[in-house]
Amino acid sequence: MSFPPDRRSFLQSSALGLGNLAFLTGLPSVSAAEAKLNPDLVRLDPEIEPLVQLLEETPRGRLLEEVGGRVKKGLPYRDVLAALLLAGVRNVQPRPSVGFKFHAVLVVNSAHLASLAGPDRERWLPIFWALDNFKSAQAQNEKEGGWRMKPADEMKLPPAHKAREMFTRAMDTWDVEGADAAVTALARGAGRDEMFDLFARYGCRDFRDIGHKAIFVANAFRALDTIGRRHAEPVLRSLAYALLHHEGDNPAKRDGEPDRPGRRNAGLARKIGPEWRAGKPSPEASGDVLAAVRSGSDAELGDKVVSLLNGGVAPGAVWDGLFVGAGELLMRQPGIVGLHTLTTLNALHYAYETTGDDELRKLLLLQGAAFLPLFREAMTARGKLSDARIDALKPADESAGSDVGEVFAVVSKDKTAAAKLALTYVKGGPQRARELIDAGRLLVFLKGTDSHDYKFSAAVMEDYAHLSPAWRDQFLAASLFWLKGSAGPDAPVVKRTHAALA
Repeated sequence: MSFPPDRRSFLQSSALGLGNLAFLTGLPSVSAAEAKLNPDLVRLDPEIEPLVQLLEETPRGRLLEEVGGRVKKGLPYRDVLAALLLAGVRNVQPRPSVGFKFHAVLVVNSAHLASLAGPDRERWLPIFWALDNFKSAQAQNEKEGGWRMKPADEMKLPPAHKAREMFTRAMDTWDVEGADAAVTALARGAGRDEMFDLFARYGCRDFRDIGHKAIFVANAFRALDTIGRRHAEPVLRSLAYALLHHEGDNPAKRDGEPDRPGRRNAGLARKIGPEWRAGKPSPEASGDVLAAVRSGSDAELGDKVVSLLNGGVAPGAVWDGLFVGAGELLMRQPGIVGLHTLTTLNALHYAYETTGDDELRKLLLLQGAAFLPLFREAMTARGKLSDARIDALKPADESAGSDVGEVFAVVSKDKTAAAKLALTYVKGGPQRARELIDAGRLLVFLKGTDSHDYKFSAAVMEDYAHLSPAWRDQFLAASLFWLKGSAGPDAPVVKRTHAALA
């Protein structure tokens, strides 16, 4: 979207301590229309390979300057985004887990979403951050053996009419080579929706890599929707390889803990009645789900969801309870596992909203419910959880005053106090939540130093709109337990970008 001048002035207000973004005026604006162009119309430059090679071969200390020079000469935003994603999947292995250095791939769509939601000229900041992050991941990949994606073995590709069957068989048996051959054939002929449903099912089937498999599914397809399907083959080959990551011996031949919820929920989904999507909103039911997230097992929460849906409760009320439950887990233990409750739920909800397969939609909702108690257990293993309650979070005393600058100044000192100030601030009118989101996003642009800053902010700022009004403000306030405060220094990449584009 494009922002009016008064809103741009607000975002750049010195009261937020956001610094001077004037150095970005040397770059052409990225219009929202360009970033949102129908993927069927996107025709990237046939010489995208040299651009990918530029990202691969240019030293980290020179890459921003090299890309900045080309952008000034008219290099399109979508070409940069496409080259960034392709360089990532070709040069960064999703091993030893679908995380760590592989965030250079996982974060591309999140950086794009941040860019899309920002003012036109500021849209380049997240992309330049992601370019620099790719070079860091590439270097780590080299230290770990220098893996690079090889060409597909054309002799092993199945005929088009057998590709889907071979893919599902390979994924079910955790056969990496078979899946690679099958997905290559599928990428060349299957439709987008067919491919998405296949990957969404396998992306949610197991609780490994703290949700990164589901996150990769959502982010890969969303990025391809922007850069064009002509780039799908290497991206989907990387995705299939990532989804087959596991520990120990073949999961198909054992009853592993990460696989049990998915196997149970595949059967549980069949117990949900045919009219399940016709239920009524219920804040009370959302509260019941929240209570189950606090103390129930994955199986107990699944049974609760089925009972509520069959009792006439709308699925949206269940999602509300899950989202606020995830927000509360973050409040109880702000950290790497807590934030993934929200980024994983965002990915599962995106898949739920996107698929046209009703049975898959049921499974995605049940897996979202099952994962939260598993996240809670993983967090407990890391240390004690506080007794914070999201529904007990109240606005600060109005006499204390509150403006958006004060909220983010306090974030740097006391996250609970900042959350209470945020609740006070958003009571001032419907535009206040948007102002809080805009300021939080821009602070990520300027202060963010980690892939999770972008992944988290993109997820919660998107999901805020999905929640019912009864829960939105509490959910947004909980996000302050991870968002950046204004007191910290600008990220080093901002200073580097300043130098490169001044």
